[in-house]
Amino acid sequence: MLEYKRTDRVGQLIREIISSILLEETNDPRIHFVSITHVDVSQDFKHAKVYFSALGSEQEKEDAFKGLKSAQGFIQKKLGRKIRLRNTPEIAFKMDDSIERGIHIYELLGEIKSEEKLNKEE
Repeated sequence: MLEYKRTDRVGQLIREIISSILLEETNDPRIHFVSITHVDVSQDFKHAKVYFSALGSEQEKEDAFKGLKSAQGFIQKKLGRKIRLRNTPEIAFKMDDSIERGIHIYELLGEIKSEEKLNKEE
């Protein structure tokens, strides 16, 4: 049976709460296309790294990061009201580029596959 650490469960809960805060309670247009992908919580629950991905160009991703940084206090306060922990973890936003890397790897594999087809036909 797979066991989950408490930090993993708390991280999942924080991810869900922050996602709902971003959807329902923020008005900043820079963070409308932001998805929270993962949250790493420290063992003492005092710090949480919140990984996010954003759609758009590099400039739009940078703007989304700046929007999240400016809303960090607001999100922190809302999180503290919605989560039941002794201390609210201090959140820090980090860009998650794993989706883009995955797409790039998928494209490279597609190119290799098409080159192999061309080589077999010759």
